[in-house]
Amino acid sequence: MTHLHGGRNSEESDGYTEAWYLPGALDLPAGYAEVGSFYEEFKEKFEDRFGDAWGRGDAVFQYANADRASTFWFHDHALGVTRLNVYAGLAGFYLLRGGPADLPAGVLPGPAPRPGDPPGRKYYEIPLAIQDRSFHVDGSLFYPAGRSAFDGFRGPYIPDSDIPPIWNPEFFGNTMVTNGRTWPVLRVEPRRYRFRLLNGCNSRYLILKIVTHPLANRPATPALPFCQIGSEGGFLPAPVQRDQVLIAPAERADVIVDFASVPVGTELYLINEGPDKAFQGGKAGTDYSPADPVTTGQIMKLVIEALTSPDTTVPPSQLSLPSFEPLGKASRIRRLSLSEQKSASLPNVGPRQMLLGTLDRNGAPVPMRWDDPVTENPALGATEIWEIHNFTKDAHPIHVHEVQFQVLDRQQAGRATRPAEPWENGFKDTAVAYPGAVTRLKATFDRAGRYVWHCHMLEHEDNEIMRPYTVG
Repeated sequence: MTHLHGGRNSEESDGYTEAWYLPGALDLPAGYAEVGSFYEEFKEKFEDRFGDAWGRGDAVFQYANADRASTFWFHDHALGVTRLNVYAGLAGFYLLRGGPADLPAGVLPGPAPRPGDPPGRKYYEIPLAIQDRSFHVDGSLFYPAGRSAFDGFRGPYIPDSDIPPIWNPEFFGNTMVTNGRTWPVLRVEPRRYRFRLLNGCNSRYLILKIVTHPLANRPATPALPFCQIGSEGGFLPAPVQRDQVLIAPAERADVIVDFASVPVGTELYLINEGPDKAFQGGKAGTDYSPADPVTTGQIMKLVIEALTSPDTTVPPSQLSLPSFEPLGKASRIRRLSLSEQKSASLPNVGPRQMLLGTLDRNGAPVPMRWDDPVTENPALGATEIWEIHNFTKDAHPIHVHEVQFQVLDRQQAGRATRPAEPWENGFKDTAVAYPGAVTRLKATFDRAGRYVWHCHMLEHEDNEIMRPYTVG
């Protein structure tokens, strides 16, 4: 079931997680359900709205493409197996261009790769999907078959306890893959490049830097800065210069890197200083150990080669980005929770599952499962603030379908409210909810229907940290 990540589409084209369907195969075992519980409903709605029929083993979606020019991506969203299908490769970029919120050709580095390009064509806008994977010795993908790979727990499992045997709380591969290739080499000229960065990892946060040596002591000294011009919902109000880019699973960063000052023949490296475990915030080398410099701490190599044509693009310091109109006044504030549950039958075993929910009148979390009644039901056209209270020890990337939201601020318990980071000042569809903090998001819900919101650590998403919500 395909979800266009960032797209603002009607409910039947959103990739609702219970509208899955099996292929139109001849060898399905007798008694197997071939479609999810919402497939038929959305099939009828789509046919009524667009006149196109869905057949056995397929679905047809209609994307309005009416959003701001943005870096979207798409991936499978089937209930309970999203982590496996995305890991297997069912994901890709979807770049939306044009309209009043884009820039004229020639202002930013280009071109980008397109189908039918002749061999050897030079590209100066390059989408980079960064993922972590593990492999068997024959080159096939490895994914752990049981929980013991995560924390050594070997049972008892369900039905003798409440711990499911197949769920890993998180997954961290030992190999970095960019656009499907392990530790690739990219040859670049001494000029400006536009990189569309996507964290396509299941659970891993990335902290990206460009450095002169791949094994440099962490935290390493950056060799070149990134100039971020956009996030998930299109261009930022103004460019933001960054020495490093923190990017959570499912987040995107549209950045410019200027290699003009780097001598031909120089070798640079895109590295990762995020941890080889769940991210909890803080600084590399101080609050957590960075990724292994030999493996997961390296992303790709950059080799500077001779300039083949003059760079006529606009320097980032002189860029004037498309106008940005913030959302209006909110009519309601919702208080929501993020919590973690340990085993109820085995001491000191957990986490058993992650849960979203609401808060009671005393501010305590009220955890809810996927199949509990809907509690978030904005009126059509309403603008709301969602306060997400994170009661867990980890940072969770929260993704809300159907909308592009603004990150307002964050507040740790007992501390002053901290505004959104400069690179979060545009529209987003995924935001980091830090542990022990309240993260406030504002969104306008302008399409009626049934959607979902969830954590985008895929192992979490597949084990209950996802909730349906309805608009209208």
